[in-house]
Amino acid sequence: MSSHAKSPAPAAPKPLRIGIVGAGAIVRQRHLPGLSRLEGVEILAVCNATYESAERFCAEHLPHATPLQNWADLIALENLDIIWIGTPPYLHATVAVSALEAGKHVFCQARMAMNLAEAEEMLAAAKRHPQLVTMLCPPPHALRGDLVVRKALADELLGPLHQVRVQSLKADFLDPLAPAHWRQRDELSGYNVLTLGIYAEVLQRWLGPVKSLVARGRVVTPERRGYPVHVPDFLHVLCAWENGVEGALEFSGVAAHAPADRIELLGRDGALTYDIATDKIEFFARGETEPELLEITEDLALNWRVEEDFIAAVRSHGQVQPRPSFEDGVRYMRVVQAVADSLELGREIVL
Repeated sequence: MSSHAKSPAPAAPKPLRIGIVGAGAIVRQRHLPGLSRLEGVEILAVCNATYESAERFCAEHLPHATPLQNWADLIALENLDIIWIGTPPYLHATVAVSALEAGKHVFCQARMAMNLAEAEEMLAAAKRHPQLVTMLCPPPHALRGDLVVRKALADELLGPLHQVRVQSLKADFLDPLAPAHWRQRDELSGYNVLTLGIYAEVLQRWLGPVKSLVARGRVVTPERRGYPVHVPDFLHVLCAWENGVEGALEFSGVAAHAPADRIELLGRDGALTYDIATDKIEFFARGETEPELLEITEDLALNWRVEEDFIAAVRSHGQVQPRPSFEDGVRYMRVVQAVADSLELGREIVL
């Protein structure tokens, strides 16, 4: 019989208790499955657009959670560690700042805010509470192949890069008789137009900050069932980066027979194309007619682990900063704000 006593098993981490504000499609489809796979995570309360919808959500997905009428009551619950924001942008700043002031960690759905001023307010609140973890939801667009593109740029596969093209066309808003979608309601979405903020985030991750831009856009159906629409149905943006690269970005919600989203990076020695729908990355060397497939190997692939990353950062007690951070959000909201300013003033905007 051994004389050595067994070491006690390590204690399980303290459960992290979450309150959800805004339990829509993205929460149901992505965040809830991701959180449910993690040990030591409990969702205790849910506030949705109405008490009835919160009650239905809990009955269907979280029978042990408490539905609440008001988000302020949810934030006031002392037994919560994390506020998980899944509403449209109109509530992001108010809820995030209130949650931070109440001592809660904050995960916030993208787009970050209605406008740049709100985004900066959120960042200022996060800086006042550096002991609390804050994170924005990243877009899934070009996530899996992100490191492959960064490696191609770092290795100067394209030679000096000089031009970028983005095409993001959809047919979602073609029907003139359809009601205004929440993305078309500026009181809910603010200055966020179509997928502008998503691609501003992706491209600035690869190329650095945008220096200046000029934008044109138009509302095709100015009134939907009595609601006056001000958010453009299509948008063209010409922009310049601080590193000298220039870009043409095209967005539409009224494009019949729209192709898949696509990014093209054009340089002296070749072109790289990224098919967003399939994560297919091809390199066309200068003078060659056939492309080379840039494989997304498992060591470079980035998969969706947003919920896991955020919870790990909270448990790290400040040792890990998850991305996208609120700083990253402010950077892409500068582009969103500049596009809105350019549309209003009809001129180039320097960021």
